[in-house]
Amino acid sequence: MQQKRMIKKLTSLVSGLLVLIASATAQTTDRLFLEAAITKMRHSKEYTLNVARLMPDEKFDFRPTSGEMTFGEQLIHISSNLGWLSSAYLRVGENPVSSAAKKATKKEEIIQVVTSTYEYVLEVLEKFELAQLQDTVSFFAGPMNKLQIINLINDHQTHHRGQLLVYLRLNGIKPPDYVGW
Repeated sequence: MQQKRMIKKLTSLVSGLLVLIASATAQTTDRLFLEAAITKMRHSKEYTLNVARLMPDEKFDFRPTSGEMTFGEQLIHISSNLGWLSSAYLRVGENPVSSAAKKATKKEEIIQVVTSTYEYVLEVLEKFELAQLQDTVSFFAGPMNKLQIINLINDHQTHHRGQLLVYLRLNGIKPPDYVGW
């Protein structure tokens, strides 16, 4: 009888230790993910601004075909989406890209919108609580957790920035060397 109690206690102890180890491992993995997301966002900011600065001011209204956004509109779209996803799903707040900012057409105005939006997103990520990564949000495409929203933020900006690289090349401008890690 005493041996059974001892085995039960030992099993309980081992189970508790396994739960602690699994929890510590998950926290470490979550921390690594968030740190990588912050680093990637810093590099994305730098790279996107390098891309924007290469296009001459008079080419910010360039579009390869009539159905495409202009170079400047692509940058505003990237910024607006970054601000929307961050403010609506990672932190409750108002999109930092105002209606007026969405109408910017001049190179320096657009670069300012891009700069301030990336700074906002970095602030959101730097203050983000690890425990919230698993929180589910109601997204128009279906429920997503906040970790997925962070991945979506990165995927969306990468998609549109890739288009900007083509716009540069169509204007005879070599894109900057990639900085993404």
